[in-house]
Amino acid sequence: MSNPQAPVWDAIGGVSRFAALATMAELGCADHLRDGPLDVDELARRCGADAPALGRVLRELASMGIVATVRPGVYELTEAGATLRDDVPGSLRPAVRMISEEGFWYGMGKVPQTARTGRSGFAERYGPLYGYLKANPQAGALFNDYMVVRAKPFADAVAERYDFSGVRTLVDVAGGKGHILASVLNRYSNVAGILFDQEQVVDDARRFFTEAALEDRCKFVSGDFFASVPEGGDTYLLSSVIHNWSDEDSVQILRNVRKAISDDGRVLLVEAVVPDDDRPHISKDIDMRMLALFGDGMERSASQYAALLEASGFRLSRQVELPQGASVVEALPV
Repeated sequence: MSNPQAPVWDAIGGVSRFAALATMAELGCADHLRDGPLDVDELARRCGADAPALGRVLRELASMGIVATVRPGVYELTEAGATLRDDVPGSLRPAVRMISEEGFWYGMGKVPQTARTGRSGFAERYGPLYGYLKANPQAGALFNDYMVVRAKPFADAVAERYDFSGVRTLVDVAGGKGHILASVLNRYSNVAGILFDQEQVVDDARRFFTEAALEDRCKFVSGDFFASVPEGGDTYLLSSVIHNWSDEDSVQILRNVRKAISDDGRVLLVEAVVPDDDRPHISKDIDMRMLALFGDGMERSASQYAALLEASGFRLSRQVELPQGASVVEALPV
């Protein structure tokens, strides 16, 4: 007979396990263990940590399969733990450090308050997330590193799994540096690009495209998507954009896309789409962070995206699955 308390205790234990993981990421333990096993005293010396305290953290990490005990007091890195090394492609260290950052951690602890009031406890204390990141350069740098870690796999997956062969001009709305757009341009010689974002972001994107030798195939436009988006595209891409906003704001953004898009065009939303059933899904975990940090921002189900798109002059046509719980939601103008 299963223990009905087990899921609750597992969730409670999850906080402790993440705290151990966050400690490892913050101290850079994986980099120090890169060349082989170390005893706790030596690892603590290299990390600038207290040996008895670090030993207790390593004991928890060994139970998680992040490190392995070679002999009492001596640990080595596992394959899972190696994903936290700074020098591996797609290192997960920035992701762990971002989630454990002081403001983010505070926001997650205030989810009960947010559920009572409907207002983000994080935002009430620190203000809007992006303002917080701008005012706290260390947190901002962590967030940028985290977004780069997330962006590259998504960029490659979108270019590989969605067919852009019939696209003439792809407009990347709020595209940041333009990782997805660059991946599409590299894979499809028929596509021209327009990257649209705030002025300071566009400057970084222009440098990124120059380094990638793609600047001749892309135009760079700055502006505010609540006012308008560039015309001239037959396909408009919004990756991890709509989930940041309320339904009302999302409809405003999408209506501006509808005004700009050609009648034979399509809009592509790259988002973590929440299943309509009760199965575990990463989108539900992400949605708790959205609730904590944004208040109005949220992850949505396919039916919720369909309703937003219908209110904006589009109809949902299909959904293309991507890795890590994300999807390309394709919609056509009505």
